[in-house]
Amino acid sequence: MTSVLAQHCDQIIDVGPNSDSPVDFPDVTRNAISLIRDGKVKRVILLCGTGAGACIAANKIPGIRAAVCHDTFVARQAVEHDDMNVMCIGAWIIGPQVARDVIETFLASEFSTEEHFRRRVEKLGDLEREAARSLTQSSGQG
Repeated sequence: MTSVLAQHCDQIIDVGPNSDSPVDFPDVTRNAISLIRDGKVKRVILLCGTGAGACIAANKIPGIRAAVCHDTFVARQAVEHDDMNVMCIGAWIIGPQVARDVIETFLASEFSTEEHFRRRVEKLGDLEREAARSLTQSSGQG
């Protein structure tokens, strides 16, 4: 996979894990997502058993738009229409060749310039801001 990534990326940063021992996916997700939030990378690929746990964890973080992608159609559409910046893949679900195709598609795709897609992604940001305000207001009461 490193060769596939190298074709599309200036730099590859592996945040682990570096063993076969079980890990808590929220911790690995947090480390990977911090690369986007710190401006070091524009996109992240998360690999876990099904992709679902990593996707849930990633979407808890403001500014992250993550999706589980097990085919090239979703990988392309989620970038072009939804400006997905985190792709999650289930290692138990798809094999290496399909994973390669999905990764290549994700990395080669670009967010659409069409106004209706941009408007919808801005509304996703509105949802995040509303939730943040709600949390801030409720934590101030009590």
